[in-house]
Amino acid sequence: MVYNKIGQSGLYVSRICLGTMAFGGLCDEKESFRIMDEAVEKGITFFDTANIYGRGASEEIIGKWFAQGGGRREKIVLITKFNAPMGEADGANNKPGLSAWKIRRHLDDSLRRLQTDHLEIFMMHRPDRSVSWRELWPAFQVAQFQGKTDYIASSAFSATDLCTAQYEAEKRGMMGLICDQGRYNLVTRQPELEVIPALRRLGMGMLVYSPLGGGQLSGHAISDPGPRSSGRKLHDYQIEQLTKFKAFAEKMGVPEAIIAQAWLLQNPDVSAILSGPRTVEMLDDTIKALDVTFTEEQIKELETIFPSHGMNKQGTLVTEHVEATDAYNW
Repeated sequence: MVYNKIGQSGLYVSRICLGTMAFGGLCDEKESFRIMDEAVEKGITFFDTANIYGRGASEEIIGKWFAQGGGRREKIVLITKFNAPMGEADGANNKPGLSAWKIRRHLDDSLRRLQTDHLEIFMMHRPDRSVSWRELWPAFQVAQFQGKTDYIASSAFSATDLCTAQYEAEKRGMMGLICDQGRYNLVTRQPELEVIPALRRLGMGMLVYSPLGGGQLSGHAISDPGPRSSGRKLHDYQIEQLTKFKAFAEKMGVPEAIIAQAWLLQNPDVSAILSGPRTVEMLDDTIKALDVTFTEEQIKELETIFPSHGMNKQGTLVTEHVEATDAYNW
């Protein structure tokens, strides 16, 4: 396993983070335990969950796994997220969004389900622009003073949201956000336009979910889109891209899913990628991506198939119409 710091923080994590959205739903408790055991055995020390996953079932399964002892909790850097309504008794607060009320209430509820007294990272699952940082940062600061969380993070924030959050945190003498978790992969490269440059400037880390593009880069998207495709049909240009990608993978002798994850793991802007396996075998495939390396020519070929939206080496914006050989290479 490979370990590195998240952004400019002092927190080390494994480059692969175990995503647990399937726990309690597509993946039962027994298989979830097997996956967590395998993850730790292979050196994965970074787990991600959310209170909304399985309406708390994912957190409860992780909590039961921690309760088995053997130093399990001490080995793990743990994220949980909040934003969605969780059936609170007070209906006025039972809405999506952020608030000081939710920070206190949802954090305590997550800690109870997880059978722990603290989190390493407490993450806002989505932004809520209707709520002021004058409300949020003091509430997060109290949670940190109480020892209930070490770091605060965000998910799916825009560059503007990130900059505003950090500006307001600095005014209060706080570190602010340690990282943002966003969708980024070979078919979803829009973060290269604004979010990734903002994260670099702010010294924040980047956690990547959906490294396979919701199954599009799995190698089976044309014939079997998978459970996360929501019935979406591929456009002609997507079928063309994936056909070329399949040929690239066959030439390289590595499955498409492993190539897609390896491309992210070789990006220095990415602190960790989330693997959301439903089986131990799916987790092992992600771990294999750590052993894949690309030549410069292979990177150019990949970025010809999936052109960049982002920055080139000179810091100039490129678009999807620019030749991939001019795109930012990692």
